[in-house]
Formats: sequence, C-alpha cells, structure tokens
Amino acid sequence: MTYPGIQHLDLTLPIIVESTRLIGFHKDPADQLIVATARVLDLPLLTADHKILSYNGVKTLAH
Repeated sequence: MTYPGIQHLDLTLPIIVESTRLIGFHKDPADQLIVATARVLDLPLLTADHKILSYNGVKTLAH
C-alpha cells in the first residue's frame, strides 16, 4: 500500500504499551493508538478531533 507522502508505520510493542498509559485520555482504542504512536515517535498530529486536540499529552497541529 503506497501513497505519495504517506509512510506506513508498524504497530510496535512500545506503541501498544504507551497506548495503555495515556492518563486522562478517553477510552477509544483507535485514538489511543494514534496518540501513542505520535508520542513514541515524537511526531505532531494533524487532526480536527477535539478530544485529541484537548489532550495535553501530545503535540498537535489543528486542522
């Protein structure tokens, strides 16, 4: 699966573990994995999701 400008990232054990340690974040498992991936890889998220934008534990770029 390829798309210009998009990089496929593997789901790793550190990401899975981090997704269980998001203190104060909501319980949507998909959002937890997205936020944990950004945290582990030290990347900002581009999102319009208000729950992610209001979480202080991740860098975001509002869309």
